[in-house]
Amino acid sequence: MVFVLNKNKKPLHPCSPAKARKLLKQGKAVVHKKFPFTIRLKEFKTQETNNQSYRLKVDPGSKTTGISIVKDKEVVFLGEIHHKTDTKQKLESRRSFRRGRRTRKTRYRPSRFSNRKRQEGWLAPSLMARVDNILSWVNRFKKLIPIQDVSLELVKFDLHKMQNPEISGVEYQQGELLGYEVREYLLEKFNRGCVYCHTEGVPLEIEHVQPKSRGGSNRVSNLTLACRTCNEEKDNLLPDEWIADLSKKKTKRNKLIIENIKMLEPQLKKSLKDATVVNATRWKLFHELKEVFKVVECGSGARTKMQRINHSLPKEHYYDATCVGESTPEQWMFKTNTVLQIKAKGRGSRYRSGTNKYGFPIRYMPKTKYICGFQSGDMVKALVPRGKYKGTHFGTIAMRSTGRADIKDLKGKRIAQGIDSKFASVLQRFDGYSYSIERKA
Repeated sequence: MVFVLNKNKKPLHPCSPAKARKLLKQGKAVVHKKFPFTIRLKEFKTQETNNQSYRLKVDPGSKTTGISIVKDKEVVFLGEIHHKTDTKQKLESRRSFRRGRRTRKTRYRPSRFSNRKRQEGWLAPSLMARVDNILSWVNRFKKLIPIQDVSLELVKFDLHKMQNPEISGVEYQQGELLGYEVREYLLEKFNRGCVYCHTEGVPLEIEHVQPKSRGGSNRVSNLTLACRTCNEEKDNLLPDEWIADLSKKKTKRNKLIIENIKMLEPQLKKSLKDATVVNATRWKLFHELKEVFKVVECGSGARTKMQRINHSLPKEHYYDATCVGESTPEQWMFKTNTVLQIKAKGRGSRYRSGTNKYGFPIRYMPKTKYICGFQSGDMVKALVPRGKYKGTHFGTIAMRSTGRADIKDLKGKRIAQGIDSKFASVLQRFDGYSYSIERKA
């Protein structure tokens, strides 16, 4: 289905692609937006009223959120929002640059930590970014289609039961460290020796199997004991990477360490980071949606799964969104066979220069955002009359300071390089997201 706006940019009832093509061909409408595809009527008619209301269904996730727009038994839109997962790393990088600059330029500035307070309901920026992405698209869809109702999967994960399905009662209060401190627990668990080379009688250090710099946590299942030699040799490598390095030199010690690493891997538990993110953001998202809609229908994860199985739908985020809540009918009629993939990209970087692997600048970024009327990320159509890339190219543009540009398709593959930007025309301005369309049978 194609979203339709009237002359005053008010949302109307969506139409079929065939009708949209007819209106565009007759000159009665123009393309308002490419993703999601929206047309705007050029003439205003007094009988243009839309009393039909649609329901927006949301299945929030840690990395991907499913979106579905339905009306009664009809599904008119399916989409997925892919959230940014590097917010924490970027904030840490920014903090290190600021700290270094502050040390160099304002060495004796007094600390200000004591007068900084967090507001009630504060969430970490990496979590709030997910909530903001969903709210941003909820407001966008409201401008494109008359949405009156919303359904939200308000799910809470039982982290203890995810690790031990048979847990019950007082066992929830008795973790692995019951009666132990962390170091004493690890000494008992690994027989007071290095877990990698079995060295005993030397000082042992607490070591992260999956390094914290690579996303590891301080959970006791991710901690081991290692001697100084093994700890320094492993550095911040993942187990598979360390095995690959050790395999280059086939010594008795390396063979022993490889065997011990393979024996250690089954003890590691699956990370609960994604489940924790959903638990931490669910009520914030609910209260924010409550300010936009009078009533927010909530559904559990168990109900969503049951209804998706009853409808014989595969496990996908957008199908989960379609089956959220009690408003799900006994049978669906899909009016669309495409899924809009929306990936959060951000609006640029704070870095003013590119660096090599040692951190030294090797190139500098343009001082202006717009070059020859284009911004990197704009969706364009390029008509190249001659040369190696002769033809018509459609995709996103990456501008150079010289006025030349590269063009990438929706999958990120470069299809034209170093062409003159005068051959390109803007189809849609960059809005912080990249788009692609996935077709379903």
